[in-house]
Amino acid sequence: MNSLDLPKSPHETRVVVAMSGGVDSSVVAGLLKREGYDVVGVTLQLYDHGAAIHRKGACCAGQDINDARRVAEALGIPHYVLDYEDRFREAVIDRFAESYLAGETPIPCVECNRSVKFRDLLGMAHDLGADALATGHYVASRPQAGGGRGLYRALDPARDQSYFLYATTPAQLDFLRFPLGEMGKDETRRLARDLGLSVAEKADSQDICFVPQGRYADVIAKLRPDATRPGEIVDLEGRSLGRHEGIIHYTIGQRRGLGVAAGAPLYVVRLEPDTARVVVGPREALATSRIRLDDVNWLGEGPLQELHGAEVAVRVRSTRAPRPARLDWNAEASCAEVVLATPEDGVSPGQACVIYADASERSRVLGGGTIRRVQTLAAEAGARAA
Repeated sequence: MNSLDLPKSPHETRVVVAMSGGVDSSVVAGLLKREGYDVVGVTLQLYDHGAAIHRKGACCAGQDINDARRVAEALGIPHYVLDYEDRFREAVIDRFAESYLAGETPIPCVECNRSVKFRDLLGMAHDLGADALATGHYVASRPQAGGGRGLYRALDPARDQSYFLYATTPAQLDFLRFPLGEMGKDETRRLARDLGLSVAEKADSQDICFVPQGRYADVIAKLRPDATRPGEIVDLEGRSLGRHEGIIHYTIGQRRGLGVAAGAPLYVVRLEPDTARVVVGPREALATSRIRLDDVNWLGEGPLQELHGAEVAVRVRSTRAPRPARLDWNAEASCAEVVLATPEDGVSPGQACVIYADASERSRVLGGGTIRRVQTLAAEAGARAA
């Protein structure tokens, strides 16, 4: 494992490790302990662990907290469990529900990192006298020639989590360390076995922690039972094709489960929360050429406004590789926009657009923001015609 790039020797350095109860963060704690660091494990209780204690594929709940505690005991390190349920509900779960009701497709993991893990937990690490906070994320950070640290894609592209960490601030990056950024999952599993960790063969978490089996609509209906309303499913010309029971059951780009019959495949093109309409059309209607961003976090060199016209690469979904784009600054709207070199389908407001220096596998993260408005090729052609 690479050095943590800290000025003091390991035995003089205290590191808080965010322990989720999974194999990745457990390996980080074990490796740092073996190297002689003064390691303190901290686990966040983020939601009702009593209801989820036996549910597989989650994190930050009952069974995972118990697993983290057992690993800490085996390593002989202090371990603290912090009850952040109220903060998590307000900052993440409530915002998640409101975003879906607004016709967006939010990413709660980004908000959790921004508002809970890398804000509140980092503050707790300072209170514990730590020199750094280490996590089990697959992402890399490196010292920069001009000072500070840069965020980079992980060595293992299949495990790279840089998309979810774009909102990390420069000050947070200076304090954070990601020891797994230079290794793959197979090596992590091997190290877990070498360290004798009880979680060595534990399955990775799959779902969003508070969304069992990926059933978003069920969670939102429980949180906001009176906020959804039925409406029409219409085509691009506004002709009614059927009815639906709430826009929370649909996402941009969805094809299956629309509940309408047509001669050709139809996709959800747009959600209109004010009118409770689901607008559907052919796949080509999804092709997006320009994206407007909000809440941009910038990690690159120099002011964002001065990079108008810069060639970059962007990811609009976590499962997609970075693709070439142009970065624009909209002076009239005082916001950043991204022009895609090749239009992409399924770009949805509420998702993240993460900006990289280029499309290479170890590229630096320059920042990113929340997608607020998209311009499809069809809309662009209509604007030109008008």
